[in-house]
Amino acid sequence: MFSRLPSLVTALCFLYPLFLNPVAAVWPAPQKFTKGDGVQFLNQNIEVTYNGAFIPYTYGYTPSGFTSKEIVQAGVSRALTGIFNSKFVPWILHKPNTKYEPDLDKLEWLQTLEIIQTAADDRSAFKPLAGEVDESYNLTLSKSGHAKLTAVSSIGILRGLETFSQLFYQHSSGTFWYTPYAPVSITDSPKFPHRGILLDTARHFFPVEDILRTIDAMAWSKLNRLHIHVTDSQSWPLVIPSMPELSEKGAHHPSETYSPSDVESIQKYGAVRGVEVYFEIDMPGHIGSVSLSHPELIVAYNEQPYHWWCAQPPCGAFKLNNTAVDEFLGRLFDDLLPRVERYAAYFHTGGDELNRNDSMLDEGIRSNSSEVLQPLLQKFIDKQHERVREKGLTPVVWEEIPLEWNVTLGEGTVVQSWLGAGAVKELVGMGHRVIDSNYNFWYLDCGRGQWITWENGLPFKTGYPFNDWCGPTKSWGLIYSHDPTANLTEEEAKLVLGGEVAVWSETIDPMNLDGIVWPRASVAGEVLWSGRVDDNTGQNRSQIEAFPRLTEFRERLVRRGVRASPISQEFCVQGEPWECEFAM
Repeated sequence: MFSRLPSLVTALCFLYPLFLNPVAAVWPAPQKFTKGDGVQFLNQNIEVTYNGAFIPYTYGYTPSGFTSKEIVQAGVSRALTGIFNSKFVPWILHKPNTKYEPDLDKLEWLQTLEIIQTAADDRSAFKPLAGEVDESYNLTLSKSGHAKLTAVSSIGILRGLETFSQLFYQHSSGTFWYTPYAPVSITDSPKFPHRGILLDTARHFFPVEDILRTIDAMAWSKLNRLHIHVTDSQSWPLVIPSMPELSEKGAHHPSETYSPSDVESIQKYGAVRGVEVYFEIDMPGHIGSVSLSHPELIVAYNEQPYHWWCAQPPCGAFKLNNTAVDEFLGRLFDDLLPRVERYAAYFHTGGDELNRNDSMLDEGIRSNSSEVLQPLLQKFIDKQHERVREKGLTPVVWEEIPLEWNVTLGEGTVVQSWLGAGAVKELVGMGHRVIDSNYNFWYLDCGRGQWITWENGLPFKTGYPFNDWCGPTKSWGLIYSHDPTANLTEEEAKLVLGGEVAVWSETIDPMNLDGIVWPRASVAGEVLWSGRVDDNTGQNRSQIEAFPRLTEFRERLVRRGVRASPISQEFCVQGEPWECEFAM
């Protein structure tokens, strides 16, 4: 094998001169992308128009409302700032001591960026159900120095502006920015309408600024749903003004709470970037923190040994046959749902890992029989989903509700699947719309060791070597290999809305959040935007093709302020993809 390396090097150098054709830039991969080898420079005074009207480049522009023009102007500001301020001189993408930059003695300028939105936005553009907003766009850069971005919606324009920003680099001279790809023609649209991240804020609290930075990185990755698992048995950080005792007694600390203004600012920040933020209050299990303020509503809170009662301490579930629980949830939803509905189309009511043994401690039930509990759970879900719908939201549940408990769900309810092993096929076979979060591929917290401790002796021997339940680590290559519609028929696949990578936070906090999430979430983002299969070849997308684009995108994340982890050593980043390929 190694005898062919000199000839390969010669061939590659002949076919792909580093200056004329550097690493293809865009992540996630567009559906159609053609490029040349012409150099065009970008000036900070580029003329930008939107539907014929001039848009000034204003650093840090923030929209005051939700008009299409304001959304687009803010997107232009962010895209150009990403080019001019990130200081991305791409030396790391090229072998040392090679020429990769254009000369500055003859400059050809990109003179204009013409943005055309072909249809008016309606309100659902900023809080859509999956598939309600058209995110497609067309982008061209002509040889004569004119760029044109066309989209049906303002959200499609935002997606195109992100692609536009990834075509440019800063020259090492420090005052010039250029693309080596002109002319460019891109036609692009997402394969799946739901492309998200689940962020658990109950096991560890994340300040607002961490969540906003996550939203920024999501927008750059063309991810469009942030699912905040905001409460659990471990803590209740969500301030409910009509029920202040919940967060006062349920939060880890008074400083670790989300006020109504925090919630609104997070949702608005996402909406103007094309990222819909929706919330989950998991129930009837995973709700033990309510016991700290309303112990009369909860069973099995912090019961030990915990594994009899729940998956992890401190346990706690709602009493399923108690009218006070229903009254409590009525008050809670009347306060919360009208506020989050302004910027979201979904509300997640959880439903995972409900332990039957909990109801043995419930004085109103005293049974762990499915025959006893299933009708009570059906009534519970029916009532809470009725409330969710009355407030203008679509309910989402975890897969155990229909699959383990045989609960009948109302039309339009979305089911989030996480257990793999054919669950998605079973769910779509029942007619459910599905979000795929298969833990075997898309749980980003996995493979990092146990969060519990083990006493010497038998416990130590039982736990050794203290791996967590869901290892191995979900490497970028494993994440990239997953197809949410694998083994589905064409009709079944239509019910898969997309997927979410999960960030359960037992061992994740603000100090390591970025490095664990990024760029691995971006990898799932390409699967969900571009598709696991490349339509141009009919084959699964290759790690060899993806690697240089992903390493470049990771560099862009870092230079934009996200502490994303490297996916390989610098030698591989600077080299040709085949140099670090395991060849057979």
